[in-house]
Amino acid sequence: MDITEFDEIRPYHDEELPQVFEELIADPAFQRAACMTVPDVPFEVIAEKMRACKTKLEFQITFCYGILKKIANNYTDGLTLSSDVLLDKTKAYTFISNHRDIILDAGFLSVLLVERDLETVEIAIGDNLLIYPWIKKLVRVNKSFIVQRALTMRQMLESSKRMSRYMHYTINDKKQSIWIAQREGRAKDSDDRTQDSVLKMLAMGGDGTVQERLSGMNIVPLTLSYEYDPCDYLKAQEFQLKRDNPEYKKTTQDDLRNMEVGMFGYKGHVHFHMGPCISEDITNMEMGPGNCKSELFTRVSELIDKNIHKNYRFYPGNYVAYDLLLNTDEMSDKYSSQEKEVFMKYLEKQMDRIDIENKDVDFLRDKFLLMYANPLINHLRG
Repeated sequence: MDITEFDEIRPYHDEELPQVFEELIADPAFQRAACMTVPDVPFEVIAEKMRACKTKLEFQITFCYGILKKIANNYTDGLTLSSDVLLDKTKAYTFISNHRDIILDAGFLSVLLVERDLETVEIAIGDNLLIYPWIKKLVRVNKSFIVQRALTMRQMLESSKRMSRYMHYTINDKKQSIWIAQREGRAKDSDDRTQDSVLKMLAMGGDGTVQERLSGMNIVPLTLSYEYDPCDYLKAQEFQLKRDNPEYKKTTQDDLRNMEVGMFGYKGHVHFHMGPCISEDITNMEMGPGNCKSELFTRVSELIDKNIHKNYRFYPGNYVAYDLLLNTDEMSDKYSSQEKEVFMKYLEKQMDRIDIENKDVDFLRDKFLLMYANPLINHLRG
């Protein structure tokens, strides 16, 4: 295998870091961003600390861990992790998760792994978010690999094949775990479903049958449960904007706004749950006549979804939203009148933040409730 084919998309090698650090340190836009992120530290001190980092993991622990931990301390009521399995440290895994926050889903996972003395993950990140050269460099220092988005159909096919080869190489040769979302973009209504296209991409690389290629990726379904989504009002707003104008598309500024609100908005409790590795389940799947690939992708998607839906952690707001959305009191024993009042006040406060023409309060309220009720609806469907 010629691993130079991955040079455009892979994280930097450790020996490349000194040159990249110098490029970042000399970039005025990076300087401004660094000083905003750690305002109490002179940039010269940040630069010297960067130069002292010899590996990507050292950089993550020196800078990213502290920043993410501070975000967790200031804007959550705690990060927790539970697992159905004890991960084998000699193996690498592909964590496929539902997707709530552009930055923090993978960021908080890495914090939780570091605290358990486990290797951080390589992160799949769309190039639509890498709007400045310094951001692209920084994410590659932070163990991210690039998912190329704005391509022709032919280019997209070649790009997907290369990314799949890279992911197989990362899992099987580098023995490095990966995080990837179950779909392109966040599920705005929290109806978390794995896109077959993600699995088709995974099956493009590797050796053997499609079944063997998927099994060899050591897929672990990962469930993320945020008590509050600070971007909920932006997501609800986007629903109305798209309803009123089917041609509506988010801008780069919208993406930046979502990143900022997601990072620095209140999230309540945040829980991660690792399901079992499903390699054996995939290996043991008996296919129908013709050994149809589409059937395999559908069944593996459903297996991932079943695990994600089963392992949500629920908060009072989920139960309140369910009852209000479905006009029932089925879940009333799961929350107190005070907890209901807290959630209703939160909902009203977030609704007030939406400032658009022809604001449709009833429509927006339903979208809010759907976001918080859908995980419970999916869980109950089993």
